[in-house]
Amino acid sequence: MEEINLDEADLRLLDLLQHDASRSNQALAELAHLSPPTSLRRVKRLRAMGVIEREVAVLQPDRLASLLGHGLTALVEITLERQGAEQLDAFEARAVPEPAVQQCYRVSPGPDFVLVVFCPDMPAYLALAQRLFTSDANVRNIKAFFSVKRAKFDPRVPLPLPPAR
Repeated sequence: MEEINLDEADLRLLDLLQHDASRSNQALAELAHLSPPTSLRRVKRLRAMGVIEREVAVLQPDRLASLLGHGLTALVEITLERQGAEQLDAFEARAVPEPAVQQCYRVSPGPDFVLVVFCPDMPAYLALAQRLFTSDANVRNIKAFFSVKRAKFDPRVPLPLPPAR
C-alpha cells in the first residue's frame, strides 16, 4: 500500500465531504478556502488514492418505515471452531457479499467476527442465519443482539483538523 500524505487542505476537504458530499465543487472550494480548480484536482487525487472509497446517500430508516416496514437490525457475534487464516477468510468471503450484512468486522479478543445486519423481518433474519451460520460446520457460537432503538449513526471518520480561523 502506498504511503498517503495529507495536508491541512486535504483534511478540510475530506471533513466537508463527510458532512455533505452533494455540494458543488464551487461550494466545496469556497468552504475549504481553495480555488475551484485546486479543490477539484485534490478531490480527484483523494479518490484515486483510495482515501475516498465512495460517495453514498445515507438514508433515514424511520422515514422509510411506512413504505418498507421498520425491519430489524442485529449485531451478531460469531465464534468459529477453528480460527486459522483459511477458515477466517472463508467465513468472511461468505458474509461480505450478503446484502443484509451492512458491516463485517474481525475482532479480538472474544468472538471472531461482529456483523451488523439489517433484515426486513425475522423470517429474513432466520434465512440469513441458516445460510451464514447454521450451514457452516465451523461456526461454533452465535450471539445476536436486536436493536430496539438507533440512538446514533455516523459514518464519518474523525479527522485531526486545526481550530477554525
